Amino acid sequence: MVGPNTGGYIINTQILRARLTETRSVWVATIAIPLLLLAPAFWNGYPLLQWDTGGYLARWYEGYLVPSRSTVFGIYLHLGERSSFWLNLGIQALATLWILQLTLRVFGLARTVRLVPISLALILTTALPWLASMLLTDIFAGLSILALFILVLHGGKIATLEKCALFAFIAFSGATHSATLAVLLGLCCVGWMVRPFLGKRIPAISLLQGSLTIVAGAAMLLAANFALSGQLAWTPGGYGVAFGRMMQDGIVAQYLRDHCAKENLKLCPYRNELPPTADDFLWGHSMFDKLGRFEGLNDEMGHIVVRSLAEYPAWQAKAALAATGDQLVHVATGEGTNGWIPHTYGIIERYIPSQVAPMRAARQQRWHLDFTAINRVHVPVALGSMVIVAILFGYGVWRRRRDDLTLLAGTVTLALLGNAVICGVISGPHDRYGARLVWIATFVVLIAAARLLGDRDRDELSSP
Repeated sequence: MVGPNTGGYIINTQILRARLTETRSVWVATIAIPLLLLAPAFWNGYPLLQWDTGGYLARWYEGYLVPSRSTVFGIYLHLGERSSFWLNLGIQALATLWILQLTLRVFGLARTVRLVPISLALILTTALPWLASMLLTDIFAGLSILALFILVLHGGKIATLEKCALFAFIAFSGATHSATLAVLLGLCCVGWMVRPFLGKRIPAISLLQGSLTIVAGAAMLLAANFALSGQLAWTPGGYGVAFGRMMQDGIVAQYLRDHCAKENLKLCPYRNELPPTADDFLWGHSMFDKLGRFEGLNDEMGHIVVRSLAEYPAWQAKAALAATGDQLVHVATGEGTNGWIPHTYGIIERYIPSQVAPMRAARQQRWHLDFTAINRVHVPVALGSMVIVAILFGYGVWRRRRDDLTLLAGTVTLALLGNAVICGVISGPHDRYGARLVWIATFVVLIAAARLLGDRDRDELSSP
């Protein structure tokens, strides 16, 4: 016999089963996605290392500042040493999952049926898992852009505790690398400039909170520098890196030819022997070593950088434009992640001898890493994603849309352009600088596709 409430009971049972299924799916995704993000490290048998990793590891032990090596990130790596750095990779994977699902949530796409395929697409077609599996600051570059977007434009959709966590995460991310901090600062500046035109879409209090993350990140870096070195100073290296890029473009050689007759410069005897690239000059065995490296040449490099900017403005502008364009298309995965990283090996052997055996046993140290096949997928996906995101942004501006997707596409487009200017012009174009950020363009494309499919599903359900 069927009672009058049987229909309601069946409906409630179906709802309960659906909720239980979704809960199970959430837990499976919460476990599976971080593990898949770390698949390269699991395959390698050890966290992936890069040429720059050693410089960060050494900060805790050496107690002095070196160019372009954040003490904040050095302390972060030191905390994971006893776990063979798997603690660091776990944090990076969980932070990635957190930011991905939080972004999808503010876009109304947080259900597991959306999170899982989007995450898998990013894992299979972008550098994201390689960044999460590596002991390097790069994973925090793209994540901090998304975190800043959420905090500023969608702070009202998340809990206070989440906003505090985002604030701390953005500040930490900016403190790990000056280029990341500069991109975040640039986005905040653009936010203040366009706010009069967007009004309530960018709440002043949220933009102020986002801007204060830059201040907090800078304070964090200064505090860490003081704690480890006793110097209340910014991480050095700006002039040296810019000098390397100008040398690569031929500007330094021209300056030396024009001025060595009247200026007593240390580099004058080597003006016809300068290496062809900045990497060869700064990190190879060049006259840079003979002349005392950064300590011995920093003042002279700064002098040449400043004077050459004034004396060759057209050349500098042309070189900067070319470097920016070149950086935009340098997006291949894996630069600097191979078996030839002697500095990093040396630092680990000197300061963390307990890690030598597992490090040496890893596939990377046996030269089993090859990104050729991977980049046959990653590079076209990255370049195509950048084009599509720029089109989404341009179309939204043309149609005068102020929706979330247009604002996210605009944020990512500006971040990619700002990153290309900062890294290309100052450091010179490198694939690593592009790969660490361009995956967020693919993420935007996947969000747009998910929204389009969702709209089609609703249209089909509502049609007679």
